[in-house]
Amino acid sequence: MQQEHDKKRLATLTLAALGVVFGDIGTSPLYSLKEVFGSSHHPVPITPDNVLGTLSLFFWALFIVVTLKYVSFIMRANNKGEGGIIALMTLAMQRSVPGSWQQRMLIVCGLIGASLFYGDGIITPAISVLSAVEGLAIITPAFNPYIQPITITVLVLLFVFQRRGTASVGALFGPVMSLWFAILALLGIAAIVANPAVLAAANPLHALRFLTSNSLLGFLALGAVVLCLTGAEALYADMGHFGARPIQYAWIGYVLPALLLNYFGQGALLLANPAAIENPFYLLAPEWGRYPLVILATVATVIASQSVISGAFSMTRQAMQLGYTPRLETQHTSEREIGQIYLPAVNWLMLVAIIVLVVEFGSSSKLAGAYGIAVTGTMLMTNFLAIAVAIRLWRWHPILAVAGALPFIVIDLSFFLANSLKIPDGGWFPLVFGLLIFILLTTWKRGRELLAERLAADAMQLRPFIAGLDRCGISRVPGTAVFMSPDPEAVPHALLHSMKHYKVLHDCVIILSIRVFDVPYVPDIDRVEVHRLPDNFAQVVVHYGFKDEPDIPAALALAATSGLPLEPMETSYFLGRETIIPKLGARMAYWRTLLFIAMFRNASSATAFFNIPSNRVVELGTQVSL
Repeated sequence: MQQEHDKKRLATLTLAALGVVFGDIGTSPLYSLKEVFGSSHHPVPITPDNVLGTLSLFFWALFIVVTLKYVSFIMRANNKGEGGIIALMTLAMQRSVPGSWQQRMLIVCGLIGASLFYGDGIITPAISVLSAVEGLAIITPAFNPYIQPITITVLVLLFVFQRRGTASVGALFGPVMSLWFAILALLGIAAIVANPAVLAAANPLHALRFLTSNSLLGFLALGAVVLCLTGAEALYADMGHFGARPIQYAWIGYVLPALLLNYFGQGALLLANPAAIENPFYLLAPEWGRYPLVILATVATVIASQSVISGAFSMTRQAMQLGYTPRLETQHTSEREIGQIYLPAVNWLMLVAIIVLVVEFGSSSKLAGAYGIAVTGTMLMTNFLAIAVAIRLWRWHPILAVAGALPFIVIDLSFFLANSLKIPDGGWFPLVFGLLIFILLTTWKRGRELLAERLAADAMQLRPFIAGLDRCGISRVPGTAVFMSPDPEAVPHALLHSMKHYKVLHDCVIILSIRVFDVPYVPDIDRVEVHRLPDNFAQVVVHYGFKDEPDIPAALALAATSGLPLEPMETSYFLGRETIIPKLGARMAYWRTLLFIAMFRNASSATAFFNIPSNRVVELGTQVSL
């Protein structure tokens, strides 16, 4: 019975993975092949050799990059089941020396990859939904003036819906995408039957012959071929939600065959009718089926966009926990699934950027010029971090680790260089957007480090402070006071200000610190560390993983098992609120200091972030020069 249960659970997770993980890569047939031969910048002539060569590139790119690299290799580098560039970065750093140049390089690789992920995340919804709606123009040109307004309307509704969460429609994602991939396969099979010679493209010699005979044009075509890899990072990033096996089974057993059949079917259509390059995907379908196909494609691209948006929310929360972004308002959209969250600031920023993209570029073909540079940059960073994991954690010999990753590096670097030529045509947008994100991430991290150093320099040591309380004659009042401090051995500034203003201390005083570890989750048994001190003081250290949801009252409730029972209604929380004053000649550039101050002022309150009851909080301010 247990085996039967496991099989059912695996089938359920595999179906769910179809709806969440493969949305991006599953909608890439809408525009990938069309961009190779119909590009307004460097179109490849439609000849039998070029069609077979391009299809061969698609076939082997999907097989090598997705199947071998991500599904077979990178998914082994999981941080207790979690995947994604942030999880990979923390995994690679586990055995590095703090502050060493190796650790700094790993952090830079991870942050560059994460920043480029955001750049990719705003292009994918724009190009996916726009390419789906463009199918209306194939049915009748009368729809041309309405393509942009319809696209923007669909995107606005999608982002407005985010506050409600995906739980209510999540059950539909898998079946809808299952139908989508079945339609992809059927459309492709119908065209392949009419021209089976196209199957010869599985021979890699066609890809090599295409690249060598076309020289520069073949290299430029790689910038469009990479479109078939849209969303490849999602297979790794979403591993924590479904596990490796459901993703692997869904990809190898269903998604990959459907994609290849559709691409080969589009190639067969082009061999029979080169004029079909206007939109080979929609022209695969009979005329009577194009309206339903446009509707299904639009729904599929909305689902694909949903996975990117959810990924951006999840990555931002991980960055918050690791100290790379300020606290942002986080709303939970499901009472059961902790991973289903909504971040309003990230949501509206992405929507504005995506609308700007749709209005500025206007068509999926022009947007394809902006796509590629970000995702290939993230893929490159993934390679370097995976090498570090193989050497540090798996104990591979450095030469073996580099040799194993070298083919993937060469392929990803080729795609990256080919896409770099599209920077003037729109590729600059994700790079600029990613650079801004990188500056924000590094500025916040550095600013917090300098602020902590500044506060630590003025702090008193806790134990000598407690020893001297008897000489001060401070009165004690009933109740418990919790003072949050980054250093459990130092006296929090809020405690000193409280004594200065109120001239009293509570009967029980807790110095509470938060530590975030390079693991996704910390079990409850390891959540709280309690040290009793003289004079009814206590040090409490709460441990979280980078995907844990902070909840201070819940953590303190666990302290009762360590001999520190607390009465919630008699506990007050004292938080420090610093006002930062910039100064010239500081250790961080003046403009970055001003940026840090702006981020600091707009961060959400610790009260909401740590789930502390607002009616039990007292905030005490202080000024700090930075």
